Amino acid sequence: MPLYLSRFSYTPETWARLISNPEDRGKAAQSYIESVGGKLHGFWYAFGTHDGFTLWEAPDNVSMAAVVLAISGGGALGSLETTVLLTVDEAMDAMRQAGQVRYQRPGA
Repeated sequence: MPLYLSRFSYTPETWARLISNPEDRGKAAQSYIESVGGKLHGFWYAFGTHDGFTLWEAPDNVSMAAVVLAISGGGALGSLETTVLLTVDEAMDAMRQAGQVRYQRPGA
């Protein structure tokens, strides 16, 4: 199954709710991905541009998109970015296939 890396930031209102009533949001994230047949591999908070990161596994892009849309529509996040991750073998396959693509520079 494909892996996905998400970077998220909470809204100030969400932080205020979590400060007044701390809860493990990793458990919530786990239930979301499991509802589409996936798995949560990790949930971390961070300092910096993003408040946290998740590493998910989902059956396909549509299933992952459904989770992302549901979370985004909930209003607790100020931002959510998700990236499909490739294994080294997948990247090497892509490199091999790229050698077969007849690319031309613009204006060439």
